[in-house]
Amino acid sequence: MTKDAIITIKPLYLAREQAAMYLSISDSMLDKLVAQGDAPKPRRISAGRTAWLVDELDAWGRARPVSDFVPPINSGHGRAGKPT
Repeated sequence: MTKDAIITIKPLYLAREQAAMYLSISDSMLDKLVAQGDAPKPRRISAGRTAWLVDELDAWGRARPVSDFVPPINSGHGRAGKPT
């Protein structure tokens, strides 16, 4: 390996905001799904610090049912699929 090689490392854990973004949902939706027991719970990393294990987020995301709906068109104005 040369000194200029670029190494990409998959993170082990993601913070709340990163976990929600990784799943393409809002922070509040992640909170709701976790509270309902419908999404992985965060792990305790240290006193007062929690984060989501990426492998658990991957497994949960892959297990989600396939949708029959076409994603809404996002015009860049307002909410996705909603006219402003």
